[in-house]
Amino acid sequence: MNVSLSVWLLTVAVLCVLVAVDFFVGRKPHDVSVKEAGTWTVVWIVLAVLFGLGLWYFGGSGPTGEFFAGYITEKSLSVDNLFVFVLIMGKFAVPSQYQQRVLMVGVLMALVLRAIFIAAGAAIISAFSWVFYIFGAFLIWTAWKLVQDARKEEHEEEYQENKLLKMAEERFGVADRYHGTKLFITENGKRIMTPMLVV
Repeated sequence: MNVSLSVWLLTVAVLCVLVAVDFFVGRKPHDVSVKEAGTWTVVWIVLAVLFGLGLWYFGGSGPTGEFFAGYITEKSLSVDNLFVFVLIMGKFAVPSQYQQRVLMVGVLMALVLRAIFIAAGAAIISAFSWVFYIFGAFLIWTAWKLVQDARKEEHEEEYQENKLLKMAEERFGVADRYHGTKLFITENGKRIMTPMLVV
């Protein structure tokens, strides 16, 4: 399916508007009820289905099937992220009214970084096909490291702080409590991070 640049730009623009609306609605820190979370989940699923129907109308069944297969796969894989979110929120004792904002910013950062890495990776692979094997080896090594770390964690219950995070804390300092959704504050004339930025 050939997609013109104008259609790509329109799609990205609409997506940016939807994300901006999501940020605007959740800009005021509050406890998110099950009803509110369920409503937003349904809204996003309906939008995805509408996009898929539009894809079917303009592009046929092939691209539509690929889209829904990818969407369902990503939706399924995102469930395991919930456990990670719960662990992080619990470890850093994020107040419940700020959890939605932390989650939204984290997801947005992940999307941007993923887009950058995918674009860079695709460009490198198209220019140098042999790099594909290096990326494959890196993925295998990463999987092996994850298995090793998981085995260690079975025996070591103690939390070990990320080295990069520890270095940032030593460099900038971290406030001892949350200050709303602020990422930095000035304390005793020194600019320091808040736990919100750390999370």
